[in-house]
Amino acid sequence: MQDIYIVKLNGERELFDITKLKNSLRRAGADEKSIQEISLKIVEELKDGTTTTKIYKKAFSFLRKKDKVIAGKYSVRRAIEGLGPHGFPFEDFIGEIFRAKGYDVEVGQTVNGKCVMHEMDVVAHNEKEIIVGEIKFHNDTALKSDLKVALYVKARLDDIKEGDFYQRFGEGKEIKHYLITNTKFSGRAIQYGNCAGLNLIGWNYPSQGNLQDLVEETKVHPLTCLVSLTKKEKQEFLNQGIVLCKDIIGGGENILGTVGISGQRVEKVLAEAKNICK
Repeated sequence: MQDIYIVKLNGERELFDITKLKNSLRRAGADEKSIQEISLKIVEELKDGTTTTKIYKKAFSFLRKKDKVIAGKYSVRRAIEGLGPHGFPFEDFIGEIFRAKGYDVEVGQTVNGKCVMHEMDVVAHNEKEIIVGEIKFHNDTALKSDLKVALYVKARLDDIKEGDFYQRFGEGKEIKHYLITNTKFSGRAIQYGNCAGLNLIGWNYPSQGNLQDLVEETKVHPLTCLVSLTKKEKQEFLNQGIVLCKDIIGGGENILGTVGISGQRVEKVLAEAKNICK
């Protein structure tokens, strides 16, 4: 096919790469036949200046008709964006990922620094290490956490490290500082993090152990990826502090009833949630 430039979420133009589309579909669990059908359909309609959002919506629409579970997995990045508009559900989501990895987790801790008190988004610890993380949630996936954010977070974490907070965990544990976001980092933020010892986790950074990898590894999926729920129902669950697909599964009919879901829809929602968490 001839070279066609598409427009990314941040407004930048990029040469369309069919391989990226196929890989994202494959990663969601689509079979090769569906991947070829979707790719062909999108290429046929592709024009210079087509947005990545439009490409995503076409692919998602096709998947939704064939398999809601795969469509849900394909939509995880945007489903995480749906944990807004404020970042508290995303903090709980990250906390659950660390719990699934075997850590004891505390979210929204107020801790002593050397100079001032700080509210720390997530503290995770096990017998070997202590992870203290600042979480930056963006409602727009085009936004990046930049150098200013990295500098601010590093300063806060350094002040905490010089205080008495870590004494409660005893001696001998490795301390790790993290900045975690649902989107991406600027190049300078990455450069600074690598130099200053600030661990960064974003949607596709680092190349291994990024947020997408962690979701797939732990099978911790936000309920916002469930195709069988309406946007209103998802928001009502978030308002109750219910964030995960596994929360829906655990609560069953009773928890679904709190947002008015009953009858045959109960089984449809539960079946989708269970299949996504497999």
